Amino acid sequence: MSLSRSAAETVGLQAIAWLAADEDLLPVFMGATGADEEAFRAHLSDPSFQASVLDFVLMDDAWIRKFCDASGLDYDVPMQARAALPGGQNVHWT
Repeated sequence: MSLSRSAAETVGLQAIAWLAADEDLLPVFMGATGADEEAFRAHLSDPSFQASVLDFVLMDDAWIRKFCDASGLDYDVPMQARAALPGGQNVHWT
């Protein structure tokens, strides 16, 4: 099953909200991407930014589980959402 672009953007926004609420993980994301607080807020609705947050979350199985458990999502939904956002069709997971 694949997600629509609109559904993928909703998951992307959920991932952003989850990440923003995590006081330990948010600084890791900011350091890894070079984003500052202003850029983080300015790009909330940007599907490419949402994709980058999902890319980050997808780097660690524990993060995926925490995000999905907190959001009530199946564990495969973040990957489906990432595939539906810009650049997702070119991602090679191996």
